[in-house]
Amino acid sequence: MNENKLYIIKVGGNIIDDATKLSTFLSSFSALKGKKILVHGGGKLATKLAADLSIPQQMVDGRRITDAETLKVVTMVYAGLINKQVVASLNALNAPSIGLSGADGNCITAHKRVHPSIDFGFVGDVDSVNTNLILSLLHMDLNIIIAPITQDKTGQLLNTNADTIAQEIAKAMAQHIPVTLVYSFEKKGVLQDVNDENSAIPMINRALFDQLKKDKAIFAGMIPKLDNAFAALQAGVEKVIIGDATELSALIEGKTGTAIC
Repeated sequence: MNENKLYIIKVGGNIIDDATKLSTFLSSFSALKGKKILVHGGGKLATKLAADLSIPQQMVDGRRITDAETLKVVTMVYAGLINKQVVASLNALNAPSIGLSGADGNCITAHKRVHPSIDFGFVGDVDSVNTNLILSLLHMDLNIIIAPITQDKTGQLLNTNADTIAQEIAKAMAQHIPVTLVYSFEKKGVLQDVNDENSAIPMINRALFDQLKKDKAIFAGMIPKLDNAFAALQAGVEKVIIGDATELSALIEGKTGTAIC
């Protein structure tokens, strides 16, 4: 594995929710040679905490409507508890790490989402990535652990999709260093048959992606992930891989998962 490249790895919420799988993933992440950024989701903990606090939750197409009270919850959970638990675990594995949200050092600026028919509340779409800050931390040999909370330029925090954050960071950093983007979660890759864990498609290009959508062989949750993957490649990211977070080394070596090309 090349230490002169950057691995940007997004780990899905279903891994965050499972202590055993998360431990396996973090051990593999800590052992991975080279410069690394980890973008994490929030799992089910924010939903559980919101329920405990009697804060109603509303989802549209798998995306959380983020009202003012929900924003407090996701900020506490994503940028607080989960981020710091991951950082502490990596530091304990002798993988020096620092945790950030988009608000830290103006790391990621965003704007409140504008939609013709849905008010998503305090949901953000990324405007810019502070590559100078990220490069300076990488040069200090720190792993950067990023929570999916961004901010606009008026001091407003925004809840932002972690897949998109990973893609936007990858696109920005690809102008400075070769980047491999990895979307890791609980599945073996992009599955031909969602009921068959062994049906991962080894490689997907744009033509196959369009055909899979036409045939309805892939569903809503995977489509935006693949849209992000192709956008990253078009912007100069060298490689995009999708697959099992508990098989991270094999995934990066091309022995498993789905390569996007």
